[in-house]
Amino acid sequence: MLHTINKSPFETSTFASCLGHAAAGDAVLLIEDGVYAAIADTEPGKQIKAKNGTVSFYVLGPDVAARGLTNGSLAEGIQVVDYAGFVDLVAEHEVAQAWL
Repeated sequence: MLHTINKSPFETSTFASCLGHAAAGDAVLLIEDGVYAAIADTEPGKQIKAKNGTVSFYVLGPDVAARGLTNGSLAEGIQVVDYAGFVDLVAEHEVAQAWL
């Protein structure tokens, strides 16, 4: 399953809810304000690092750049994808769950 998160983990509990339901082999794609979860040395960033290997984590590169973040500020194990990579992730997974 592909999970997409577009809300900041500092404003909603969407990220925590998603991680609670993400199973081994699932992928999580952070988009829009959801990219804030990918910042290293934050609680969400630490949670990503802890689940990495069981769950795959991706972040949409253009959304990272639009928020003034750099790839170097991201938690370990995050893979940066472009729009074509976003489409590939959707095509690779039978089911997609948008966490709103």
